[in-house]
Amino acid sequence: MNKLTTAEEAVKKVRDGDVLLVGGFLKGGSPETIIKALLETSSAKNLTVVSNDTGTTETNMIKVMQQGRVVKVLATYIGGNPVTGQMLIDDPESVILYPQGTLAEKIRCGGAGIAGFYTPVGVGTVVEKGKEKRVFEGREYLLETGLRGNVAFIKATIADKAGNCYMRGTSKNFNAIMARAADYVIAEARKIVEVGELDPELVTLPGIFVDALVQSEDVL
Repeated sequence: MNKLTTAEEAVKKVRDGDVLLVGGFLKGGSPETIIKALLETSSAKNLTVVSNDTGTTETNMIKVMQQGRVVKVLATYIGGNPVTGQMLIDDPESVILYPQGTLAEKIRCGGAGIAGFYTPVGVGTVVEKGKEKRVFEGREYLLETGLRGNVAFIKATIADKAGNCYMRGTSKNFNAIMARAADYVIAEARKIVEVGELDPELVTLPGIFVDALVQSEDVL
């Protein structure tokens, strides 16, 4: 099945109020072509963005946020995006920060159908506020719940037209798990090849998880 389409067509799936899972770490592995299409061709608003960091002043997510279309952020690090920082100052409830491993595991559980997990990370800090706490073998743990999104934006290094993706290095950390935790997945790839050209041993993400594939403007 050929899943190749345009970014503009793919982002039509984003609706008002959606939860968006956005891959990448700062500029590394960030699906900038898809976010640019969201910025320029979609009017979806009241969005919740789940992102490791919501990008930097040089990436497109800050431009979407400057339009006032993002009402909530779930992230790990926001120091590179001053708009997210201002959201936290203006309305602390609009930005929820998690330890990086905790956020990744919440998303992984969402994709695996796991309701929640216990972690010792955050015990005794502000992270534990409002969360169930249990003791296992004398150590305290916090309950964290799984996390899913309506749409995921992810980026691959190489993909075939059936959506099978190879992700290089640390770019796979959030991109791969987010694809498994969303109802609709849009992938962009630096290089797109015919089905059969991508070595199966290199596939990071099987095409069954990808609904739409677009050519990345970043082809380097």
